[in-house]
Amino acid sequence: MAAGAALALPRVLASAGAAAAPQTFGWREILASIIKLILAWGVFLGALWLLKRLLDGAAAAIHRWFAELAARRAAQGLVALMFERLMLLALMVARVAAAVLVLAGVSVLLTYSFSLFPATEDLSVSLLAAVWSALKEALTAFAHYLPRGLFVVVVCALAYYGLQIARIFFRAVERGELRLRQFHPETAGITYQLLRVATVVLVLIIVFPYLPGSHTEAFRGVSIFLGVVISLGSSSAVSNMMAGVVLAYMRPFQVGDRVKIADTVGDVVARGLLVTRLRTIKNVEVTIPNSAILGGQILDYSALAQRQGLILHTSVTIGYDAPWRQVHELLKQAALATPGVLREPAPFVLQTSLNDFHVSYEINAYTDRPNDMVQIYSGLHANIQDQFNAAGVEILSPAYNALRDGNQTAIPEAERRPQTPPRAFRVRRMEDGESRG
Repeated sequence: MAAGAALALPRVLASAGAAAAPQTFGWREILASIIKLILAWGVFLGALWLLKRLLDGAAAAIHRWFAELAARRAAQGLVALMFERLMLLALMVARVAAAVLVLAGVSVLLTYSFSLFPATEDLSVSLLAAVWSALKEALTAFAHYLPRGLFVVVVCALAYYGLQIARIFFRAVERGELRLRQFHPETAGITYQLLRVATVVLVLIIVFPYLPGSHTEAFRGVSIFLGVVISLGSSSAVSNMMAGVVLAYMRPFQVGDRVKIADTVGDVVARGLLVTRLRTIKNVEVTIPNSAILGGQILDYSALAQRQGLILHTSVTIGYDAPWRQVHELLKQAALATPGVLREPAPFVLQTSLNDFHVSYEINAYTDRPNDMVQIYSGLHANIQDQFNAAGVEILSPAYNALRDGNQTAIPEAERRPQTPPRAFRVRRMEDGESRG
């Protein structure tokens, strides 16, 4: 009965076409059919052009109407987001309606084109019957699935807009616009990502029994295969993700901090669930898996720099002939002359060791610019050389070996103090029989 009902319309059209068709089909009839075919497709193309113009006009009108509505309501935040989503939904409905019209027109036009010629008249009837049967089955299946499909749509819509509201909330916390006790702004982003993953998993669990074909053996087999593949290939990804979660709530560093992870020193430019990205002082971006970060040592130069200052330190070795008080003063002056070094707290000097031929001095200076520590170190080393050369104190770092003629110093000639010429070595000839002891 269903097949007979599905073929009822094609049979009527076929019988009507057969009654109207002439008994003979000569070249005049072929020419007339070709002309009808060209005209039909020309009308169809014109209708497509007109439909596109109408669709563009409808899209512009929808944009304008929702913009005016949002302006009248002074929509902000969640209300503006709802207006935007409703506008996108209206645009999608208009495009779907246009696509359905185009498909229907193509189907009718193909059926009409095949019916113009006796050789393809049966193909026209078969095509129309197949299209009608497929459409009827699709409509019947859609009608039966409609209650279950509405449940899936409602659950997905609630989850989607719930996540949009959560994103606005966590973004406000991250920007500092909303302050909550025991909830740090830097953990807002990772918390939202975890909430999004948990929501997607929960939605999949809820809607899975309501999906078309979810109870078939093929669907179950594909699901089991995908589960096995994901479980076997995602071990490293899962470990990195868990490490990313732990790092997010440990808060060992923030985006923008100057850190040292393993052998890499750089600024944190991005942190995620799987990896953390650093930009080194040579402007090279390094991607480090979170599991490697969690299992190693992390040095954060920026953690205390703004409140207490970061101590930069470097060592020099000076001979015992130089007064240590003078060396201390020269090192402090060199530190204070360096851009980026704080005057308060004041720099200080430590004598770290008394060596065989010299003393090791360590200058310690505070800075609140940890991201510029390389430039500050370079300026500090240059100022140390200038201060010691101007004072006539010789630097023996790390060691100095030379055979000198007299008391000539290693200070650059242009920066030496005026002094008398150094005395030469005295060489005396030994007489015969004179003791060498």
